Amino acid sequence: MDSHPLLSAVEVAEVEPYLRRTGEVFRVFGDQDSGCVGYGVQLPDGESWFVKEAVTGRAQAAMDRAWAFHRRVRHPVIVPQVHRFAVRDGRTAAVLPWRPGETLYQGRQAGPDAPMTRFRALPVPTVLRVIDRILDAHLAVEAAGQVAVDLYDGAFLYDFEGDAVHLVDLDEYRPGPFVLQEDRLPGSSRFMAPEEWRRGAVIDVRTTVYVLARAARLLLDAGDAERQWRGTDGQLAVVERATRDDPGDRFAGVREFVAAWRAVSGAV
Repeated sequence: MDSHPLLSAVEVAEVEPYLRRTGEVFRVFGDQDSGCVGYGVQLPDGESWFVKEAVTGRAQAAMDRAWAFHRRVRHPVIVPQVHRFAVRDGRTAAVLPWRPGETLYQGRQAGPDAPMTRFRALPVPTVLRVIDRILDAHLAVEAAGQVAVDLYDGAFLYDFEGDAVHLVDLDEYRPGPFVLQEDRLPGSSRFMAPEEWRRGAVIDVRTTVYVLARAARLLLDAGDAERQWRGTDGQLAVVERATRDDPGDRFAGVREFVAAWRAVSGAV
């Protein structure tokens, strides 16, 4: 049996030329803020894969964190890194299964055709199911002793045709709790907890609770201004407790937060 051109690769001189020799590169994700370049590639057997290459030292550090994270956390919603191979200058590329969908991050491209706009137009029960899957994945994150860092709508990959959500680019997730040694953590200000902006602060599961609640708040609103809440008063009360400035005033962990959310949300 022939070896798999991606899952058996050990070292590759240049990623893109290698991928073009082994299959069809149908997407290229270049110029990423993360310092990585991504490729969607279909092999002759019809299988599609995503290959992510670190092109900077900072990106490689994140890739190493991600590799360790994916060894500890497995969940159907989280797209796993199943293999990695060396490239050059001490850098690596990771291989992940391809998942169809669009990331919900719209940036400045807001409009009727933007993925987030279309997502917010979906029926509330559909949005609630997506939120519940994201929360369920983070039960696995918490159980593995990991905390969420840099979770934002760009990590939500939603397949509108298949009604499936996946989490991607969780490269900054790491073991917790830990003390912040920088002026701030990477992330979107729309999601970040107050302690993520404060050197010396403790980052733990209460921080994860905050960012998950922010995700629910933004996904279940009809607009970024947060003036068109589509959920219930009970759900909003859970979100408000989960996003209090003082971590001690929030839910004690993801499991407690999810239980409270599900208690007011009913079957999803």
